[in-house]
Amino acid sequence: MGKNLVGNYIRKLRFDHNEMTQQQLADKVGVTRQTIVALEKGNYSPSLELAFRISHAFKLPLEEVFFYGENSEER
Repeated sequence: MGKNLVGNYIRKLRFDHNEMTQQQLADKVGVTRQTIVALEKGNYSPSLELAFRISHAFKLPLEEVFFYGENSEER
């Protein structure tokens, strides 16, 4: 099976938000830093609840943080 098709812009968004660390984001959304690392590498797809918590942490709509499908190699 191929790589996860749910992509995200979390790494870029962290840097756009005062270079937020992975640990700071993890603390904000209630997960471990390792979960954020796995998300950024595309090794893990978040639950819908976690996706919304991350989107809220960046104060952005879900689709500006996550994407699905062919766009996974963009940005």
